[in-house]
Amino acid sequence: MASATQSIVVIDYNGGNLASAARALTRAAADSGIDATVTITAAPDAVRRADRIVLPGQGAFADCAAGLAAVPGLRQTIQEATDAGTPFLGICVGMQLMAERGLEHATTPGFGWIAGEIAAMDAPGLRLPQMGWNRLDFAPGAHPLTEGLDPDAHGYFVHSYALRGGAAADLVATTDYGGPVPAIVAHGNRAGTQFHVEKSQAVGLRILSNFLRWSPTREGAAA
Repeated sequence: MASATQSIVVIDYNGGNLASAARALTRAAADSGIDATVTITAAPDAVRRADRIVLPGQGAFADCAAGLAAVPGLRQTIQEATDAGTPFLGICVGMQLMAERGLEHATTPGFGWIAGEIAAMDAPGLRLPQMGWNRLDFAPGAHPLTEGLDPDAHGYFVHSYALRGGAAADLVATTDYGGPVPAIVAHGNRAGTQFHVEKSQAVGLRILSNFLRWSPTREGAAA
């Protein structure tokens, strides 16, 4: 059972945007009246004790995977903690690492929590990376992470690679960039956003607030 004060860990593996993510989580907690401590750390023991885990990321899939692997015990601890039910949120490449593999620069295994692979985007006539504000199109059926969001909600995207071949059951929202692009995924107690919630202003703060209140099950349905 979580303590009265939520312990939120932002994983530090040289993946970028750590301070921004921590600040956004702190503000989301305060705005929601949630007593929480937000810690940026790579210490497996801290990850193991955390009530919630956040994995930011920017750059290449292979580089971020290597950053995790470079910290002894870190990747295994994330796996074990989330296997045990700790809620997890991946941001940008942190979300991509949830997939089976990434194809950026080389074929690199991901956590394999959701089906599919991270491949170069196919957006004929459009500039890559996809950079800027794009509308979120929500999949049928509400998910706790999107509670309270306006149908015209937008997120801030910066990426050239995206999830391909994912399962429809894991898809919470897409965006349109030369075709549908997965924007929010969730499977059990693990979720991720392709866009940067920490840069997405009110929409991002609402998603983070929802994450801090989320009580998921490992099987996929919110409790």
